[in-house]
Amino acid sequence: MRALVYHGPGRISWDTVPDPVIEDPRDAVVRVETATVCGTDLHILNGDLAEVTAGMVLGHEAVGEVVETGDDVERLHPGNRVVVSSVSACGRCGPCRDRMFGQCRGGGGWMLGHLVHGTQAEYVRVPFADHSTHRLPFSPSPDEAVLLAEVLPTAYEVGVRNGEVGPGDTVVVVGAGPVGLATVALARLCSPRRIVAVDLSVARLEAAVDMGADAAEVPGRMIAELYEGPGADVVVEASGEPEGFVLCTRAVRAGGHIAVIGTPGRSATLHLESLWRKNVTISTGQVDTSSAPWLMGLLRFGRLQVSPLITHSFELDRAVEAYEVFAKGTESGALKVALRQG
Repeated sequence: MRALVYHGPGRISWDTVPDPVIEDPRDAVVRVETATVCGTDLHILNGDLAEVTAGMVLGHEAVGEVVETGDDVERLHPGNRVVVSSVSACGRCGPCRDRMFGQCRGGGGWMLGHLVHGTQAEYVRVPFADHSTHRLPFSPSPDEAVLLAEVLPTAYEVGVRNGEVGPGDTVVVVGAGPVGLATVALARLCSPRRIVAVDLSVARLEAAVDMGADAAEVPGRMIAELYEGPGADVVVEASGEPEGFVLCTRAVRAGGHIAVIGTPGRSATLHLESLWRKNVTISTGQVDTSSAPWLMGLLRFGRLQVSPLITHSFELDRAVEAYEVFAKGTESGALKVALRQG
């Protein structure tokens, strides 16, 4: 088959690789219909994750059709259309029994495109397939369905739910990339008083308004007003940048909550000398994707409109070009890019 292969920092190519096969009776092989590129893929390409070795097929988000299952797979059959979760879960260990699939101790966690070959390929082997896929009981567009693999669960679980967004809250989202924009859309379902998006890109600020933000501004006056005034009840750090985290600490109110959702590639300074008196709660998290079935229902019944998050589409064999466009998102206007197999 053909797949996008990582060759070390700064080097990827569209290559021929061996077809995936069932290696464990709990595996399934899925024909990829649509995959995406994630900010974490860019971290790998930049050399930020040394554990990802040369020769790895990248990608951890996909929608596709099951073509083969191992003998111990009970919930899937060839022909089933599924979302391939970004997180693999054994389903048996303590964290999995608590639905903390991202903390799986039975050999799962973030595996695809990290420790085993990923989804930016014509086919992918999915470990622990019963617990690492979600069957699609209806026919959403591939652009919407693929967002259930990681973007929407991350925004909800790590941002909205961990941040304890509630009715009447003032919510600030720092970083209006795909996950930040998904956070805006999902926070809107919790009836906040106001949602403010902060980003350096004018195009992304406009997208934030389209997704439901009440205000969208570059850092500056808005943050200063929050810092000097009552502050925000919940601040979601979705940029992954140390500077973004500092903005969050300035915007949050006393007794408020900072939910760190972005993937940091560099160290961030925690200024406890100015935070300790504010009774601030800071939460972080690896997505579990346990919310995917609930989010699927929101899509199915029209309660959540997220297809605008996919701004660019490429044939799967143009994955290298897709990376270039995605990496220059502030210039190209790319939010999420879809890789589609004909």
